[in-house]
Amino acid sequence: MSAVIPNADPSLIDSLPDLVLSLGRDGTILGHGGGRSLPALAPRGQWIGQRLDAVWPSDLAQALMQLVRKAISSRATLDNRIGEADQTYRVRITAQGPTRALCVVCAGDAAHDADTGDSGRRQAPHLDRRGFLRQFQETLALSVLTEKPAAVIVMHLDGVEKIANIDMKLSEQAVTAAVLKLTRETSSETLALCSSLGQLTDSQLALVVATSDRRSIESFIEAIVISLRAPITIGNAKVELSPYAGVAVLGRDATSIKGLLDNARIAADEAMRSGAGRARFFSDTMKLRSLARQDIGRELRAAIDTRGIRARYTGRYELATGRRVALVSYLRWTHPLRGEVSPKELLSVAAATGASLALSRSLLERLNEDYVELSRHIEPDVRLSYGPLRQHLLHEEFLTDIERFLTAGNIPPARLEIRIPETTLIVLPPAFGQRLAADGVQLVVDEVGRGMGSLDQLARSPLWGMQLDRSWVEALCSDDLAHRVCRASIASAKALGLFPIAAGVDDADQRLALLALGCDYGSGDLYDTESLRGHGPAVKPGDGEHRSRARAYETHGP
Repeated sequence: MSAVIPNADPSLIDSLPDLVLSLGRDGTILGHGGGRSLPALAPRGQWIGQRLDAVWPSDLAQALMQLVRKAISSRATLDNRIGEADQTYRVRITAQGPTRALCVVCAGDAAHDADTGDSGRRQAPHLDRRGFLRQFQETLALSVLTEKPAAVIVMHLDGVEKIANIDMKLSEQAVTAAVLKLTRETSSETLALCSSLGQLTDSQLALVVATSDRRSIESFIEAIVISLRAPITIGNAKVELSPYAGVAVLGRDATSIKGLLDNARIAADEAMRSGAGRARFFSDTMKLRSLARQDIGRELRAAIDTRGIRARYTGRYELATGRRVALVSYLRWTHPLRGEVSPKELLSVAAATGASLALSRSLLERLNEDYVELSRHIEPDVRLSYGPLRQHLLHEEFLTDIERFLTAGNIPPARLEIRIPETTLIVLPPAFGQRLAADGVQLVVDEVGRGMGSLDQLARSPLWGMQLDRSWVEALCSDDLAHRVCRASIASAKALGLFPIAAGVDDADQRLALLALGCDYGSGDLYDTESLRGHGPAVKPGDGEHRSRARAYETHGP
């Protein structure tokens, strides 16, 4: 058993392939550990309290003891080589006060140099998770031992889970392609700061950077995010990932691998929930919020069971005339203490707690109940649009749920519209849409332009409309890329014989721009559905002076 080396976790030291020695100025061994890859030098028997030249070959021991005295005298860190016959070893000696030094000894071959990651080298990513975690652990252990600054970055790749729910192999290919692209396209100067890089989970990368400076870490993350955001083509599908970074600093936020990873994950989750485009650094308040989210997960399940989840409905209109053509349903949860829970957080909590299927089914039930009241306020040809959650769409009983809903419910099939996200549609079998279309249900592909898509699948599906993702529509008049995406999507819809729909039409300028591109329908803050409550007429699409937030029709149920 090795003696505990000051400021180091014994479990980390023992797992190192490199040999670690804590030596006194006279060569007395004060502590040791590791050495899995150095059997010729690894401890055998009781070393503590002995001089190094009593357990090592004399020439090696004398060379290392001379370097130790030099490092202590100069209060510096020395990198050197010592040799024995045909074998050489690399050593790093770091002074730890006036009487002792820490020595890290490793094999001197080039292959080992590349694997352990000397500072300044371009690091190859570990796509094998077990190999990466071993390297990750070794890198952090050496940072602790040599008292060098370090930080752990967890990069959550939003969108991978969606792909994995559809096709696990495709998600693995997407992450592998993203990591390899990152290491090819990021500059050597940027990657020189990174001492370890690899895949942590299906949707998370982990990196160790040799600095604790906040600005340096932020600059490093900004550089690699540029590569990770770039679209990736796999087969006939285009994949786009949204990276969110969380950071935990060694020594300040945690001193163990588990603590650093846990805290960096919490920070990454915080970045994703807030939609932050920059890195989030861990703080104790984040941990408190993480615990609170566990409570809200239990409360969500209780709300589903007690029918506390309500529906809200917003109108979809013909852009040219202002005629209402559909009511679009969304989930709404008013927490008794927290108040209105944002849709993004609601869906995030549902996914994290496994409640997505029950939540989607609860909205379907609510739709049937609400129709009786809604039908008194809407025109006879207005449809109700239902957007099932991905876990429900991919569930084996989804089609049965819909047919049971149509058989026992109040809504005629021709009045029901089902929105299917483009990222889900691409893997659904053709029979899925054909069966719904045979029942008389209208299908709309939703969230077009987010993540990935396939024109081949769109052409083969019995769709009625194509709805652009809100993020592109909101930036239509201010961003050239968004304008190009909207124009291409609308043109694709027309070419496929589908009706283009825009979500997020918030002002008259957006409406006019969409009309110019050939878009037929839209929904958003420009259209006020307050008339459903009987409080006056809806805002007409030409009334550009109306900028107030639209109020959706809410049903509270029994």
